[in-house]
Amino acid sequence: MVGLPYDFLVNPLGAVRSTFEKAISSGSNPASFDGKDWGALQPFQHFLFDQNGLSKVPILNASSVKWLQPNTLVRFRGMIQDMLGNEFYVGAYKDGSTWKTTKFMNSSQCPTGFSPDMRIWERRVLYCVPAPSDEFLNSSSGKKQKDEQLSPYSQNISTMATSSPSTACNTARGFLPCIVKIYDAAESELKLNDVFEFIGVITLGTEQEVDKDDYDEFSNGLSEDLSDQFPPDMVPRLHCVIHRKLGVHDFLHTCHVLEPIPHRIKEIRTALLNHLTIALGNDGVAAQFLLLHLLSKVHARVDSMAVGKLSLNLTGFNRESLSIFGNQLRLTVKNLLPFTEYIPLTVEYLNTASLAPKKDYEINRLVPGVLQLAEGSHLMIDETQLEVGTLSSLGVENARLLKNLMELQKVEYDFKYYKMDMTTDVQLLILSEGKSNILPADLVVPFQPSAVGSTAITDMDALEAWRWYLSNVRLLPHSIESEMQQVVENDLVAAKQADRNLGSQDLSRLLTIGRLICASYGETSLSLEHWQMVKELERLRRERLR
Repeated sequence: MVGLPYDFLVNPLGAVRSTFEKAISSGSNPASFDGKDWGALQPFQHFLFDQNGLSKVPILNASSVKWLQPNTLVRFRGMIQDMLGNEFYVGAYKDGSTWKTTKFMNSSQCPTGFSPDMRIWERRVLYCVPAPSDEFLNSSSGKKQKDEQLSPYSQNISTMATSSPSTACNTARGFLPCIVKIYDAAESELKLNDVFEFIGVITLGTEQEVDKDDYDEFSNGLSEDLSDQFPPDMVPRLHCVIHRKLGVHDFLHTCHVLEPIPHRIKEIRTALLNHLTIALGNDGVAAQFLLLHLLSKVHARVDSMAVGKLSLNLTGFNRESLSIFGNQLRLTVKNLLPFTEYIPLTVEYLNTASLAPKKDYEINRLVPGVLQLAEGSHLMIDETQLEVGTLSSLGVENARLLKNLMELQKVEYDFKYYKMDMTTDVQLLILSEGKSNILPADLVVPFQPSAVGSTAITDMDALEAWRWYLSNVRLLPHSIESEMQQVVENDLVAAKQADRNLGSQDLSRLLTIGRLICASYGETSLSLEHWQMVKELERLRRERLR
């Protein structure tokens, strides 16, 4: 059998050219290829997924970019931070009597000047920042949790929130953004703040200068604008062949997929709950609520309500207890989840921080804000340093943005002439002395530690199991059988009669806790035992509030 005339890793453009030539020789007209695949994707899909070639594709990051060769196949895991618009390019042209293509590459190989034998196509341009895969996957708590810094990802997001996109590429060591060019995909497939793995052809170094006089008829000036703001030698270009959306579970490196068998899940739950209890100074009640909080996610939206969220406010912290348990908790969460952020809330922070993403029309870019977070992110807010002070207009606005994020799971984007709410799914944990007045959480739980223990992890298999558990059981479906539904309804009516202050949100929260307790055991249908646990946990929580 004759081998392929190209190597997917070293010469992916060979596959593109080969399939293009095959399509042309079969009688296809290049004019019909704009926004369509002529058969180039199938060989890549076969190589990557059927032949397990994906693991051989180098990952593009700040380390590998130094040795990666241009026009080779790479993959980049990143969050879409800005959508830079659409760009026109010469997709196909005639060289003598032969049609050639420049799809999935820069247009340096096409002839200068404009002729009727050129086909002008369109591609989307995205500005993406790296997802924290390497830092998360390689983390090891067994090396003692001495490092109390934010992850490189967290540092980058915080820094970029106060930087213009033109300088963001140099904000932090080891941080490499990427311009991703998308072909043939529906606009609805890629959304702002989604995390994707982009697999495609990398181009490095300088881009060919385009003669404006030659291309003014179809150029929108985007290419030149990109070169000025994101120099190609600092921000690589990836011409995407295949993309796939990533979830939290995609950032695990478990060698085998654990089966969601209830008895196995219960074992993992018990071990993880014990770990969280130690991190919280032997406070088992707080640990139970923390576990449910870490499993929460928005699974539906009814009117303005984000159903499934469970924000948590642990009260009773002071500066001393925060230095012990706050730091311990922060490192514990960072070890368990791939997307974690931390805000030390002070009056000065509220008065100066850029929380909301804003459109800068002078450079035609979306300047990121601290709250521009990937779906599934965890945000811990330390309110213990918040003292009496005067909020500026920006401070008031930032407090409102945080409140909206907590209550509605929405972030307001400022487009100067108008504002737009973007839905999100962020777990919020507030550490405070008393009940937070700025951030009304779904659950307020007084923190009552009684001991200080070590949360260092020496069993990496256990850590991987906990990560798998948190990312997968939250995705389980949920139902309530009719008989159980009647029990729940009766109990909710009784609770309302006993406490007239209970509102619909309080009752909805109990149902959310029921769903999460059910999922935490690997179950998909609410049982009477689970519902009894909901009521007992709520009783213990209310007892602490007295």
